[in-house]
Amino acid sequence: MQKLSLLFTKDGLQYQISKNRNVSEEQSFFVTEETPENDIVDQLAKVLTNKNIKEIAVFSALNHFTLMPEGFSQHDLGYDLIAYNAPVDRENEELMLSVNKKFGVQFYYTFPKNYYQLIKDLNVATNFNFSGEKFLNTINPKNQKEIHINLYHNQCEFFALNQKKIVLYNNLDVNSEVDFLYFIMFTLSKIGFGINETQFLVYGETTENETFISELRKFVKNLKIVYDNIPKKNFILNAQ
Repeated sequence: MQKLSLLFTKDGLQYQISKNRNVSEEQSFFVTEETPENDIVDQLAKVLTNKNIKEIAVFSALNHFTLMPEGFSQHDLGYDLIAYNAPVDRENEELMLSVNKKFGVQFYYTFPKNYYQLIKDLNVATNFNFSGEKFLNTINPKNQKEIHINLYHNQCEFFALNQKKIVLYNNLDVNSEVDFLYFIMFTLSKIGFGINETQFLVYGETTENETFISELRKFVKNLKIVYDNIPKKNFILNAQ
């Protein structure tokens, strides 16, 4: 039985086809100024024509989200809560919920309805999830101050944790290493994390973002690359 894993980011789509955890096919599509307007939808439609797919896992890293304590049940407020962080188009965005019991939090996030409908129309067993929940579920913090950074193509998400408690989560669209560095260092100053006392752990597209990492090393004392995406090894798509 083949499984299709889809990862949607700010400007792209990444997918893997696997069987028994062995990846047989993998590809990425990223939007540029020359890319046709509906390219991601068209690429998704092509991927979904594979008749051997019997299971689908969908991960959204789109930064339309809000983080709430687990058990918050006023789901009708989901769109309004997300709108504090990003503009929301209720007509074209599906409201989703992702719960992380490990840390006692839940994410409301929106997912484009045109993507959602294409996937649902297949009538294949599908699980939708938010990348932040998947990321959070794979980390094992210690009793210290930590910044966990997951790098994408022109995007990053990060958690700040103190004594295994979530202090902050953010998901940023950024276009340069300077942007990455500014947001991370700005966050430290706002939450009172000292550079020398904070452990930085980095995951994902570390090779693509090598300049950011080398610049970060100039400022921080404790930095560790935990996971580097290589062919057929995508952090979010492969993490169990």
